[in-house]
Amino acid sequence: MVILGIDPGYAIVGYGVLRLQNSRYQPLEHGAIVTQAKEAFSRRLEIIWEALTSVLRQWKPDAVSIEKLYFQNNKTTAIQVAEARGVILLAVQQAGVPVYEYTPLQVKQAVTGYGQAKKPQVMEMTRRLLCLKQMPKPDDTADALAMAICHGQACGTAMRQQLLTKGIKK
Repeated sequence: MVILGIDPGYAIVGYGVLRLQNSRYQPLEHGAIVTQAKEAFSRRLEIIWEALTSVLRQWKPDAVSIEKLYFQNNKTTAIQVAEARGVILLAVQQAGVPVYEYTPLQVKQAVTGYGQAKKPQVMEMTRRLLCLKQMPKPDDTADALAMAICHGQACGTAMRQQLLTKGIKK
């Protein structure tokens, strides 16, 4: 199974492509789609769509894992991230790939075994699970790889297998 993990944003969209086979992860590609603040916001969304569409065409993932959004303070940032996330979901929909959403707590639990783990702990476990010499930069890329691992862990459960077989998405 090929899984594309995405950490949504509008300045930086982290992505990580993993192959899950026999309960082992093989990193295929990871990186970040970066947009410049000087660009018009609509152009930034277009850049995200174009780059993500290219990744989807190249790797033809079986599933996309993306973080559920939650915001506490800045509503302007929340709206812009939500708009970027909408463009991301559109690209994935156009590619015909099922989308699975996970909360930060679920990602931490899947990667470290502890839902209250701190970011450095999640990043280190991600690095170890993928046998990487160093953690990818920027952090958004590492977060996207953790998203992909989360889906790999979740789809390994009997309940998730039943949902996947029936084509039901969470």
